[in-house]
Amino acid sequence: MRLAPDGLREIIIATAVFGTGTVASVWASLDISGWFWFAAGPSAVLWLFCLAFFRDPKRVIPDEQGLLVSPADGKVTEVATVDGVEGIDGPAIKISIFLSVFNVHVNRTACSGRVVRTDYQPGEFLDARHPECGIRNERNTIVVEPDKGIRGPVIIRQIAGLIARRIVCNVTSGDVLQRGQRIGLIKFGSRTDLLVPADSGLEPTVQVNDHVKGGATILMRSAKIHPTVGQSDDRRLVESTVENDL
Repeated sequence: MRLAPDGLREIIIATAVFGTGTVASVWASLDISGWFWFAAGPSAVLWLFCLAFFRDPKRVIPDEQGLLVSPADGKVTEVATVDGVEGIDGPAIKISIFLSVFNVHVNRTACSGRVVRTDYQPGEFLDARHPECGIRNERNTIVVEPDKGIRGPVIIRQIAGLIARRIVCNVTSGDVLQRGQRIGLIKFGSRTDLLVPADSGLEPTVQVNDHVKGGATILMRSAKIHPTVGQSDDRRLVESTVENDL
């Protein structure tokens, strides 16, 4: 199992505390008393949980043209049309993904292109499902100018949650990305948003409560006829207005 290098510090700490505790408890149960097995169990579970949290599985990236893949693993909690997004003129389509502590937390780019800018903003640590976490929580915004075939910009927003206290971003302005490339990680529960102009010619291919995989699940695809803003298509595009959402 491949582990994310960005979690190395936490992996070392967990191994030193829980891994060592597990080995010591097993030894004590064999040499001193069988009661030490009760200590070995929880310690081993916590150690394995930490290792599993930072897992970084390989993904098969779709190679079709004119689509965006999911920037994160998790459950879709919002598909909406919003206003007031910095970096996008006019309305934008937003897809929000909630990452529980059981999901892979490595973030990936939704498309190939060049990073225009990144913008880290400190903030609060509301639950990642809170409606205002996107404007009040610690967050990092990555603006990508996509390759030909997609009207940009494409914005990926990493949002810390109730438990998360550190956002890792491994790209910077000027970097050239390939679709599905790893771009960072959010440690523990969090949320990742994808935003594109409403008139980009892309339409959502997911609905609220769908489960997605970073780099592998197609979130948006070019539409021959793009739905008019305010009209629901068969994918149940939810319309809402959020002022100053970024």
